[in-house]
Amino acid sequence: MNRLAVPRRKMTRDEIENQVRQIGPWFHNLDLAGVQTAPEHFLGDYPRVKWQRFAHAIPDNLADKTVLDIGCNGGFYSIEMKRRGAARVVGIDSDNDYLLQARLAAEICGVDIELRKLSVYDVGALAEKFDLVLFMGVLYHLRHPLLALDLIRRHVAKDLFVFQSMQRGSNEVASLEDDYEFWNEDIFEKPGFPRLCFIEKKYSGDPTNWWVPNRACSEAMLRSAGFTIEANPEDEVYVCRCAAITAGGRHWPGEIKEP
Repeated sequence: MNRLAVPRRKMTRDEIENQVRQIGPWFHNLDLAGVQTAPEHFLGDYPRVKWQRFAHAIPDNLADKTVLDIGCNGGFYSIEMKRRGAARVVGIDSDNDYLLQARLAAEICGVDIELRKLSVYDVGALAEKFDLVLFMGVLYHLRHPLLALDLIRRHVAKDLFVFQSMQRGSNEVASLEDDYEFWNEDIFEKPGFPRLCFIEKKYSGDPTNWWVPNRACSEAMLRSAGFTIEANPEDEVYVCRCAAITAGGRHWPGEIKEP
């Protein structure tokens, strides 16, 4: 497991601009001592514009709390958690370039973040549960999204779980029965039925976009993985708590029940 430490040193603006260019392009637009890392982002000042819409739903004071940022990218959310006083923040990503960006951002912002190269499928290697787990903009980049949620719930989520995914399709959420007869096909035509759309090749020019849920599917997958949704402060963001790991009475193959 590769761990990147965050050194402490001051850099000039020219040094920052040079470093930002060298390890670009950036997906997170961060303000690093006045230098914008992705000022031409197609979503605007992203992810700050999204963060501003749900920041109120995250505790202002994270003192004595541990945080895991899964798919930390350039480190925006990890840095924000440290700014809220988190005792410890661990950011993981499977992309070396993103880890380099997060390392630089943390250094310039003067915060201590543990950065590790790790896939979401390998979170069990951390051998630790965290008070707050962030899973922002990762699900739709995974070939096995429900497995990822199961592993997070089993191995690293202790209390609070904040989830965000790109969503497409209907925003309706149908009221469903626990079971239906085999010949009932109409239920699948309801706009509010949970749907996870598969992308065979690319979406928005990105071959790592694999699955896109509608709102009902995001919510159903969270419940199925053992999370209780407490708030939906932004269209794509869910603030959850850990519930029974066998939510709904169903299990994924090989699952081990919690003691």
